[in-house]
Amino acid sequence: MKSLLKQNRVAEIFIQAQKQRILVVGDVMLDQFIWGNVSRISPEAPVPVLDFRRENYMPGGAANVARNLTAWDIHTSAYSVIGKDHPGEQLGEQLGQWGVKCSGLIRTRERTTGLKTRIVAQRQQIVRVDREQKDLLNKELTERLIAKVEKALSPKVAAVVLCDYGKGIVTQELLDRMVDLCRDRGIWLSMDPKPVRSLRLHGLSLMTPNRKEAFALVQRTETPGPDNPLEDKALLEVVALLMQRANPAMMLVTLGEHGMLLCRRNQKPFHIPTMAKEVYDVSGAGDTAIAAFTVAVAGGASPIESAIVANHAAGVVVGKVGTAISSVDELLSTFPSDD
Repeated sequence: MKSLLKQNRVAEIFIQAQKQRILVVGDVMLDQFIWGNVSRISPEAPVPVLDFRRENYMPGGAANVARNLTAWDIHTSAYSVIGKDHPGEQLGEQLGQWGVKCSGLIRTRERTTGLKTRIVAQRQQIVRVDREQKDLLNKELTERLIAKVEKALSPKVAAVVLCDYGKGIVTQELLDRMVDLCRDRGIWLSMDPKPVRSLRLHGLSLMTPNRKEAFALVQRTETPGPDNPLEDKALLEVVALLMQRANPAMMLVTLGEHGMLLCRRNQKPFHIPTMAKEVYDVSGAGDTAIAAFTVAVAGGASPIESAIVANHAAGVVVGKVGTAISSVDELLSTFPSDD
């Protein structure tokens, strides 16, 4: 698989993409990591005792997609609704430090900013605490958000990434308007849909569900399949149903250790084996995959080239602990040289 794409070609794709702008719209949140060591069990209850060492904060959800993009020197703006609270302030500061434009973030007392706290011991996540709001965004805030995005859709915008994590920002109205706005302007629209909401998916350039989500999106129970996705009859049936119902231009199904499956209209699925050498943490791997595929498309890559870039990028981040990212140099190092 490596021989299909080499360093010079990948570098060329990123150079072209860096001339474009990408907007990220959807459920932003803040990730908190508490790090320490466990060496004993509590005498109060059969639970591990964490000796605290440090903590840090990172952009999460749609904000992590935006952080991935700016790490590759892509001009990126984030659009969402967050609370007038301390996590919202921290999230704005984090995004600013990563070079993400935040003028598209609407702050309101009507909502709280999502905060996910992960406790990590000896490089292993042992528990996660979610503090979040999941009710749908009301009509007034939805219209304000749409207006901000519409105003930003200049000819320099090559793509929009719509990030649905089931937290209420991505309503049917928002999705429908994003589809219309992008179609009218010839702008690529990527989306990683979550089955939590019964959204009518249509008009997308790219969908990026994982295997479990793909089954849930067609109301089927996920069943184990063979290691080779091209021999996974249940998965292939689900993929065919999703392509028929949602009719995206293409779909990239992420399959963990089994790589990715690229599906296009009227073509056989194309399997890309995983590039991950060692998996420490899958947090944010889906964010990296949709960001990398979208960047590659913006840089003029073909669908297969874009899928390979996404696979390599995801392979880098799962080898790190936390919601990680990769640099362009890190990504390029995973491809063979042209010599």
